[in-house]
Amino acid sequence: MKEFAYRRATDVDEALRLAAAGGDTRFLGGGTNLVDLMKNGVEAPERLIDVRFLPLGGISETSGGGMLLGATTTNSDIAAHPDIRRRYPALSQAILAGASGQLRNMATAAGNLLQRTRCGYFADPSEPCNRRAPGSGCGALAGEHHNHAILDWSPSCVATHPSDMAVALAAFDAHVRYQTMEGAGALPLSRFYLPVGDSPHEETALPGHALITGIALPSVTPTLRSRYRKVRERASYAFATVSVAAALEVLEGRILDVRIALGGVASQPWRARVAEDMVRDAAADAELFRAAADAELSAARPLRDNAYKVTLARNLITTVLTELAASERL
Repeated sequence: MKEFAYRRATDVDEALRLAAAGGDTRFLGGGTNLVDLMKNGVEAPERLIDVRFLPLGGISETSGGGMLLGATTTNSDIAAHPDIRRRYPALSQAILAGASGQLRNMATAAGNLLQRTRCGYFADPSEPCNRRAPGSGCGALAGEHHNHAILDWSPSCVATHPSDMAVALAAFDAHVRYQTMEGAGALPLSRFYLPVGDSPHEETALPGHALITGIALPSVTPTLRSRYRKVRERASYAFATVSVAAALEVLEGRILDVRIALGGVASQPWRARVAEDMVRDAAADAELFRAAADAELSAARPLRDNAYKVTLARNLITTVLTELAASERL
């Protein structure tokens, strides 16, 4: 590991001043992804600013009736919080579907959003990867890519985003709050991640040296049912092959509200707007759900070895929406 400097910030202002002081700097939260990448040479910052002990933890209700997740709140605490489990069950399920108990006890909310892709070419400094080394090429495009993107990839990068939590947050229209030297700001999760395009190394729309301070969840109606389902290559401690976070509100057989987000299919959580538009205000029906999934996935461009993901995503969307609709009738 390359030698680096370490500072523990005592407040947000000090963290921002240290970050703006120049050099290649990273904020350190739980470190469950960043430190691993530093060990194998993928990341080599000159300085780490430890923000884990800043007063940015905890979960509280917002004035609008939603919930605010502090940036340094651990994944375990979010998943176990009674209001999260009751009002946003898909979020709790998504977090529990990721990593291990030990990692969830260390990983923070902000760090979860900022974790890097688990593409093997990104993680191996001896391989070409435009995300790690711009201009070096994408080894996965013609190489091992059976678990890579089927939507919105570019010739520069075909990697997927690894977060389960971010998929559920996308379905609930969460906003990411941040602080810079110039003041506070917020980004909807739908604009937090940048399209992969020709510059996959530019991953988020956060301003330079911005520190994430929290994640805001809008209020949801008590009758909105939600669920997270993840398909992976082994039973635990594996990233999503395809996952879906879905929420459904049905009244007398008609769909009042629907949210669908997919994981494991693109460089960022994929909000299935086409499918949502097809089923909103319609009668809840498995055939309609299947047709909506097909319409959403008509934009898919599978690579040589991952066309199976299209079928998998279609079946997953159909199954989860059908289960949610059935639960409304109980």
